[in-house]
Parts: sequence; C-alpha cells; structure tokens
Amino acid sequence: MPPLADTVRRNLESVESRIAGAATKAGRDPSDITLVGVAKYVDAAATAALVEAGCSVIGESRPQQLWSKAEAPELAGKPIEWRLIGHLQRNKIDRTLPIAREIQSVDSERLLRAIDASAAKQGLTARVLLEANCSGDAEKHGFSSEELKRLLPELPMLKSVEVCGLMTMAAREGGPTVARQNFAALRELRDTLRAEAPPGLTLDELSMGMSGDFEEAILEGATSVRVGSALWSRIE
Repeated sequence: MPPLADTVRRNLESVESRIAGAATKAGRDPSDITLVGVAKYVDAAATAALVEAGCSVIGESRPQQLWSKAEAPELAGKPIEWRLIGHLQRNKIDRTLPIAREIQSVDSERLLRAIDASAAKQGLTARVLLEANCSGDAEKHGFSSEELKRLLPELPMLKSVEVCGLMTMAAREGGPTVARQNFAALRELRDTLRAEAPPGLTLDELSMGMSGDFEEAILEGATSVRVGSALWSRIE
C-alpha cells in the first residue's frame, strides 16, 4: 500500500479534478464550489493528512466525533473549518457551536430555535443550512417545502442565527438520474423561497451531493459538496 499521505493526496486531486470538470460543464467557476471533506470514516491522523493535502473544510456527521477531532493533537493548530453535516441533538448544541463553522443539517424549527438560544447565550452567531427532504424518503430528516415556506417570514426574528441556504440528500435508490432530480428540486425550492424571502435573506448556499453523485449536484447548482468515501478509497 502507498503511504497514507500519498494516497490521500492522489484521491483529493482526483476529486478536485472531477469537481472542476463538472463545474466547467455547467458553465461555472470551480472556485465557487466548496469541497467538504467528510472525515467520519477515518481517525485524526488520516484527517490531518487530508488537511495537509489541501482540504481545509472538514465535515463530521456526529457531534462527538467533531469534539474529539477538534481536540486531537494531530489536528492542533491546523487551518480547519469544521462543518457538522449530520443530525444534531439539542443536548449537544452548546458544545458544538464554538467548534462548527457551519451546521448543515438543521432539520426542525425546534432545533433552529434551540441553536439561536444557545448562540445568544454564548455570544456567537451560528451559521446554518436548513435541511430539506427533497427525495420524499420517510426515513430522511428535513423540512418539507411547505414547512419551509411557512417558516420563511420568521427567520429574520432569529438574532443569533444566520440562515445561509439549504441542504439535502438524494434518494437512496434511483442512481444519478434520480439524484439529479432531487438536486434540481432543492435548487427550484431555493429559488421559490428566495423570491418570497424577507430582505437580507439570500439563501445563497446549496449543500448537496456526496461521493456517488456530487457531479450531478454541481450541474444543478451545488455550492458545496460533501465527499467522503472517494477521498478514502484504497486506504486500509
């Protein structure tokens, strides 16, 4: 097996090349798309190798993993922007907010208001994305389009939360074709909400696409893609 650092670097270069290719196909600037390197599969040493290879935006799915990695000696002092991309329980908000640059998975109004209260208490502004269920999968978290439309006028009342956009996950079944339909649905929902949004609420960010479908997401307007397994292939 090649050394860990070499394998991670080659995988990262491959993913970045694919991002650039999809962006070019869509007539977009690759620099407008943020790669979130999902590190839930690996330990702190492998995460450090990814950061050293040039991926500084790191996503974790579980708050406990986020806390542990943020305190790991291997990652101390490294220029990392942490993103929480998985479900956040309300009893884990206080410890998560000072670490996570962005929470991409706010899936209920109750959670959103709890984040606002915690951020106010800590003197922080929490940057969040609202998770929309565009696939219709019953087991997936997220707001329906109707719930988001009802919530829209209330978002400016949150004083310690910055709602930057939307996030979704594609359906488990159906492959790239269905994934692209789900991503198009998120973009269209964002455009509808943006047309009705209160002043100052731009909803610019669209987080969608993972290792198996991030190119389709870019074609449909993703501003960030969450890539894990493609970065860690051929690593044991």
